Amino acid sequence: MRKNKTIFWAATSIIILWEGIMPLSTMLFTPEYVNMGTKPLGYPDYFAYALIVFKVLGVFAISYPKIPDKLKEWAYAGLTFNLIFAFISHAYVDQNIGFMLLPLVVLGILAVSYIYNRKMKTNG
Repeated sequence: MRKNKTIFWAATSIIILWEGIMPLSTMLFTPEYVNMGTKPLGYPDYFAYALIVFKVLGVFAISYPKIPDKLKEWAYAGLTFNLIFAFISHAYVDQNIGFMLLPLVVLGILAVSYIYNRKMKTNG
C-alpha cells in the first residue's frame, strides 16, 4: 500500500507541476506568454486561458483526496484528451518531434497516476 501511494504521489506531483502550477504561474506572472504554445498552432487567444483554467481544475480534482471518484475520473479523462490533442496538433501543424513527444511523456506519467490511484482505491 505504501509503495502504491508513493508512486501515485510522485507521478501526480509531476502532473501538478507540469499541468497546474506552470500554466497558472504563466497566466499570473507573465501573461504575455500565455498563448505562446497555442498561437503557433492556430488556436485563438482565449483558448489558452480556458485551457489553463481547466488544467488547474483537473489537477486539483485528481490531487485533492476528498473529491468524489466520479469527478476524478472526469478530470483524468479531460487531462488525457488535452494531452492527446496536444500531440495531434503538433503532429499536424509543426511536426516538431520534441513538441510531439512531450505530451505523450506527460500522458504516460498521467497514466501512472491514474493506475496507482485505482490500485490505492482497490487495495485500501
